[in-house]
Amino acid sequence: MSLTVAAFYRFAALPDCADIRPELEAFCAANGIKGTILLAHEGINGTVAGESSAIEALLAFFAEDPLFAGRLDGIDVKLSAAATMPFRRLKVKLKREIVTLGVEDLDPATQAGTYVDPAEWNSLIRDPEVLVIDTRNRFEVAMGSFDGAVDPETRKFSQFPDYVQRSLDPARHKRVAMFCTGGIRCEKASAYMRAQGFAEVLHLKGGILRYLEEVPAEESLFRGTCFVFDERIALGPGLAEAGPAAEADV
Repeated sequence: MSLTVAAFYRFAALPDCADIRPELEAFCAANGIKGTILLAHEGINGTVAGESSAIEALLAFFAEDPLFAGRLDGIDVKLSAAATMPFRRLKVKLKREIVTLGVEDLDPATQAGTYVDPAEWNSLIRDPEVLVIDTRNRFEVAMGSFDGAVDPETRKFSQFPDYVQRSLDPARHKRVAMFCTGGIRCEKASAYMRAQGFAEVLHLKGGILRYLEEVPAEESLFRGTCFVFDERIALGPGLAEAGPAAEADV
């Protein structure tokens, strides 16, 4: 039986995330959904799997339930298929950040850079005046990346601010384009870089996963495969499973 995998995130004010957690966990459990969902004051981030009807019900819950009161409007969702359940259990966790950068007083919901749709990404990164940065860790970059992208050689996302301080200059790097797996890390990184004075910061909407889903393989500038954080390990063009890989330090 084929299952549906949903990867989603949204930066949004959720100061009552502790109250949301038990009801969201109960809803997922009742619908046979497994995977991990992170809740923080800054928003929601998750990857879960279940029968297609269960995932449809979860997305309707986000859109219609009074628990969220319209705060997740515009949530980024990427759907793909899995032949078997890629998660062992359900986890709904409260965190300080939905993706850990470790920078205080940063609000990606209002400070993030400019989205670039996958259809426009190729022309952007071919521009020699644009600095293209892969915001993922070095293991993920080694599995696959875009032609010409800079690898900051980080082991974890919280090292990205150090890379920026050490290697980048707002006076020299006037146009910066960033990407990551699903869009969440590059969106938060764009907020940090704007706060550091970088004039034009762009990020790939929906990340590599949306790009692989929408851009035909013959036009793709992504080389290799994209690591994903479940038992499918890596995906290729069209979000097809790309086979096993070594264990990652993520």
